[in-house]
Amino acid sequence: MPRSVGDFTPPGPEAKVFVISIAAELSGLHPQTLRTYDRLGIVSPARTGGGGRRYSLRDIELLREVAQLTAEGLGLEGVRRVLDLENQVLALRSRVAELEAELAAREAEVPPVARNLPVRFADMQGFVVRSTRRR
Repeated sequence: MPRSVGDFTPPGPEAKVFVISIAAELSGLHPQTLRTYDRLGIVSPARTGGGGRRYSLRDIELLREVAQLTAEGLGLEGVRRVLDLENQVLALRSRVAELEAELAAREAEVPPVARNLPVRFADMQGFVVRSTRRR
């Protein structure tokens, strides 16, 4: 079934659609700089069958960030380290969100009365609570 013009869906931010000249223009960098960053592993464009580079919107955002960091005086190894640390932070935030969701799901399973107790009812075998009141 042919698609109509109104059915067009633009590519997402991960789609590698920009040739190097467009990516260079959008990022404000020279195409040779993009080739260098590719060679150093700072950015990883996709390759066409003929070997041409294709960049995504995320790649272009990354290139802009690299340009800003180098303009502030950071060397390429420093840039690589900053980018690695930012990726680690994102991964850790994602893991924290997963753990918080898991904790919330487990807390929802516990009866409301048991939530304020030091131990759950199931763990109370032989558990004795002393009163702190004086008689």
